[in-house]
Amino acid sequence: MSKKELFHFTVGQLVDFLKTLPQDLPVLTSGYKNGFENFYQPDIIKVKHEPENPYYEGEFQASDDGDEETFEVVVIRRVVRDE
Repeated sequence: MSKKELFHFTVGQLVDFLKTLPQDLPVLTSGYKNGFENFYQPDIIKVKHEPENPYYEGEFQASDDGDEETFEVVVIRRVVRDE
């Protein structure tokens, strides 16, 4: 398998995509444990800040409700592979 087939994005592709988004949006990533994974196409979602969550639950949670405390972020979700 070539390097081109291993990775989902290059820096140039990611930069080009991110340039199309509002430049003041925060950026978050999914994660847990160690190592590195490819990521899906970045997306804009609404989240709520919940700093009291344990580290494995994430400091921010997706939120669909109309809560005043939600805000938009760009999220880069890692690819989750089956064990």
